[in-house]
Amino acid sequence: MVAKIIDGKSLAAEIRRELRAEMAKLEKRGIIPALAALLVGEDSASLAYLRGIGRGCGEVGIYMETIKLPREIKEAELLLEIEKLNSNSSFHGIMIQFPLPQHLNVDKVVSAISPQKDVDGANPISLGRLLMGEETFIPSTPAGIQQLLVRSGYEPSGKHVVICGRSNIVGKPLMGILIQKQVGANATVTICHTETRDLPSITRQADILVVAVGRPKAITREMVKEGVVVIDVGMNTVEDPSSPRKFRFIGDVDFDAVSQKAVAITPVPGGVGPMTVTMLMANTIKAAEMTAGSR
Repeated sequence: MVAKIIDGKSLAAEIRRELRAEMAKLEKRGIIPALAALLVGEDSASLAYLRGIGRGCGEVGIYMETIKLPREIKEAELLLEIEKLNSNSSFHGIMIQFPLPQHLNVDKVVSAISPQKDVDGANPISLGRLLMGEETFIPSTPAGIQQLLVRSGYEPSGKHVVICGRSNIVGKPLMGILIQKQVGANATVTICHTETRDLPSITRQADILVVAVGRPKAITREMVKEGVVVIDVGMNTVEDPSSPRKFRFIGDVDFDAVSQKAVAITPVPGGVGPMTVTMLMANTIKAAEMTAGSR
């Protein structure tokens, strides 16, 4: 068996075409969705990621502004910047680029974002509504994973989904999405983490395996069953002298080995990443529509 490649780039392009149709309706009403991205410090990876978001927003027609703040900013000053954006009707969505410097309390920062502008779904109110199955902004990566599965024909309903990783960004919200009694969900979900005993015995039970542990090749061929669908969220850099950059990106799954047993698998890069950016844009448009009263 050789796995089908779940192409996140092509699926993201499909969704972006749909978003452009929604944008056309808003533009006729004189509404341009706008996203404010707060960046604390000058982390090169964060800058590159935000440039990618900016290109995607420009492609669809969303206005995006990156607000750069000094790494040494005091927590009270950052919270004041967020409050200013909450009150600024020019922006429909607000996102915080992570990681934040260690002297800043992440929980306080994300809690300060208005739930009406929380397009990254990070506010505890947004996450609580998600768990309860209420209308809310769903975090971009989990939302993208759900769309990858559904649009590729791997409906989660009735399946055993095993998630490796319990972060507030991926693992927990994805569990919250997939357990709902809704289309594209209705799955039985198991979350594994660093204290999980005999991890391979659990991952081998998965019909759908989602891996977000931040460790290269953490999932090997022996840890999956024949016919599994694998979603690799990892993005790790490894040395590669043959590359012009002298490094390349790999996921959390041993792609070459696991793809011999899986029925479908996402590549790294080109799998989950393009979907994450696209779902953030979808949430920004949704926020503009809510403000305009069309939702």
